[in-house]
Amino acid sequence: MPRADFDRHLRSLQDDLLVLGSMVEKAIAKSLDALKRRDLEASRLVVQEDDAIDQQRFQLEESCIELIATQQPMARDLRTLITILHVAVELERMGDYAEGIGRISLMMGDEPPLKPLIDIPRMAEKATDLLRRSLDALINRDTIAAIGVCKGDDEVDALYDQVYRELLTYMIQDPKTIQRATYLLWVSHDLERIADRATNIAERVIYLVTGKMTEINVSRY
Repeated sequence: MPRADFDRHLRSLQDDLLVLGSMVEKAIAKSLDALKRRDLEASRLVVQEDDAIDQQRFQLEESCIELIATQQPMARDLRTLITILHVAVELERMGDYAEGIGRISLMMGDEPPLKPLIDIPRMAEKATDLLRRSLDALINRDTIAAIGVCKGDDEVDALYDQVYRELLTYMIQDPKTIQRATYLLWVSHDLERIADRATNIAERVIYLVTGKMTEINVSRY
């Protein structure tokens, strides 16, 4: 395959990856909006639409594997394809977390949340921002921006700890709130994991540019 054609295929794969990222970002936003409004039909739609995210990931993987098998790329080209493969998995898992929030909303049914949703939407905004920034860093091959994403994950972790302590206090003070508090704990955990996945993408950017695997923000573990 001529170099120009190979580069075109790489650009197409990168574009498809950005489409997947956009689908995931919308799923996260929809899942939180449905949760806040207690819109069960919208929550069902989030769950159903996860199939499209899965399919987009599978198509990306098939294209990457085919290019690796037929062109046997070396060095940076191979790192690019491996990075796309791994990032597609990370994005698909983020979509699963959005689906999980939709399912939690359905489990809550018509019951209102235990407390006003303030910190959880903030977590969602910050996690989504990290997702966008991680993909921007990937497109621009920007290691400085990637490191910034990893550092930004600490803010989401701090919010998660705050939500966890508050909900734990509810459960201790009144055991009858345990189920409702648990629902919100699950939601906040899903959002915290979305932020962690964005950090994983950022670390893949470092690998793509330098050829070295580096865990930048070990504090989150």
